[in-house]
Amino acid sequence: MNTQLHVQAIDLLRSLIELPSLSGSEDQTATCIEDWFKAKKICANRHNNNVWASNQYFDKGKPTLFLNSHHDTVKPAPAYSINPFEAKIEDGKLFGLGSNDAGASVVALMSVFLYFYEKQDLKFNLLIALTAEEENSGKKGMRSLLEYLPKFDFALVGEPTEMQMAIAEKGLLVIDGTANGVAGHAAHYSGENALYQALDDIDWIRNYQFPKVSELLGKVKMTVTQIEAGTQHNVVPSICHFVIDIRVNELYSNQEVFEVINAHTKSKLIPRSLHLNSSSISEQHPLVQAGLKLQKSVYGSPTLSDQALLSCPSLKMGPGNSSRSHNADEFVYLNEITEGIDIYIKILNEIL
Repeated sequence: MNTQLHVQAIDLLRSLIELPSLSGSEDQTATCIEDWFKAKKICANRHNNNVWASNQYFDKGKPTLFLNSHHDTVKPAPAYSINPFEAKIEDGKLFGLGSNDAGASVVALMSVFLYFYEKQDLKFNLLIALTAEEENSGKKGMRSLLEYLPKFDFALVGEPTEMQMAIAEKGLLVIDGTANGVAGHAAHYSGENALYQALDDIDWIRNYQFPKVSELLGKVKMTVTQIEAGTQHNVVPSICHFVIDIRVNELYSNQEVFEVINAHTKSKLIPRSLHLNSSSISEQHPLVQAGLKLQKSVYGSPTLSDQALLSCPSLKMGPGNSSRSHNADEFVYLNEITEGIDIYIKILNEIL
């Protein structure tokens, strides 16, 4: 099934792997993707290193399905035993940086978009965007693109999920905390220890449980991951900095979580951003129901993606395995790519 699409997808992924595309420096892969659309006689648009296109018979009166994945990568892990920028095929595996996360999803979704591109009388429009700076949550990725895209109603986001359906994804909230005290000599009963003040807040963070627990994503998880205070052994610290990493389930917004924490602590808290909210899609949504017909399972994902930036129902699903992401000697199985394309097409055929 779809043999030509399979071959073209693997060839495209090999080309992408061999073009370094670290977050913030994806110009070469963006051009490669543009060139692929041009070769297929599809009009594509580009903003920064984000490339997008819509189906030939796009109708503003119809709802729109948004297809998205990212073509940027993290830096190669130090333990690579092979050239991370060489697309090497061995034992049914395609090796190379970004092959699994998320190159396989990129080429699979592009193949599916091509499959439906010229079809008339679809129930939904198709809009595809291959985006930059996902790995570093950069300002020139999806965040910069949304204002240029036509309105869309639901989304399919390609990330390595073994083609199972992540119908919910935890959001991320990072908070910088500062406790202020008064410096003094450690030998005397002078000063006000900022470190002790911070510890009171950290103890609350460690023990507090948000009451709403998600069936898919579990509890909101708060972890203090960094702390810094003091200049020398005999001086009571007057300031203490700490960082809180919070993984938010779909039952809360980041703003709601921040307000609860801020109300129960004394330190000055500043969120680095509030926009990386949890995302979800109903199990009753036609897109999910189509996957269930193919015996695909549903689950909640602990990892973050560009889903967090979308204000519509979104499903995360793609070829590859999340456990391989960011690892040395990253790879994807060739049959994961080809099966991914076929499964995507079967799902969209159910709703389009």
